Amino acid sequence: MARGSVLVVEDDPAIRRGLVDALSFAGYSVTESPDGSDAVQLALELPIDLVLLDVMLPGLDGFTILEQLRQSKPTLPVIMVTARGAEDDRIHGLKVGADDYVVKPFSAKELLARVEAVMRRSPERPSDVRSLRANGLTIDLQRQEIVLADGTRRELSERETSILSYLASSRQRAIDRGELLQHVWGLNPRGIQTRTVDMHIARLREKLTDGTGNKPIIVTVRSKGYMLADFVEIESS
Repeated sequence: MARGSVLVVEDDPAIRRGLVDALSFAGYSVTESPDGSDAVQLALELPIDLVLLDVMLPGLDGFTILEQLRQSKPTLPVIMVTARGAEDDRIHGLKVGADDYVVKPFSAKELLARVEAVMRRSPERPSDVRSLRANGLTIDLQRQEIVLADGTRRELSERETSILSYLASSRQRAIDRGELLQHVWGLNPRGIQTRTVDMHIARLREKLTDGTGNKPIIVTVRSKGYMLADFVEIESS
């Protein structure tokens, strides 16, 4: 049985073949694409568990593809693969949602170790959550909107959608600010002092309130973080 399904997006035939061979030998099921034109479509149509995405691609670059992937599948693990080792590029890749960043040249052993590490973390991420239901509201994460009982619709930002998706991944535990910064913002939380997470949660709570005094959908666990309330229903694809 395959250890997981990986989509390799790399335009250099030799490098792509090396990646495919290494992953296949390690037991992964591999789909390959020479450019980004069909990468998002493949990720949507196939049961992909992780994407290896080159930055320098013909047509759309890897950063643009990553942003599109995050809009359609915000929970899909992505490792950026590139020859561009500049710190600004790595930071940009992480900020727009990459889970890890590998700079060429790298060994197959290093790459496989990173893939395994991201795969181990992926159960902590939500598995393609489609919608949430609570207090008469429907939260459609695919459309990025909240539908109230009377049919009124409220838009969700991409960041708000990612927060809700991530909270849905582990409703039995509280998610602290550092974990949200790391997995939703793509930032290393070490040494960062910010109220960004709390401000986003506060705005989300306002949008998730229908004015009837219902219990909060996002609850605060003192000294631990945030989690979805027990009564929230989760629908996954």
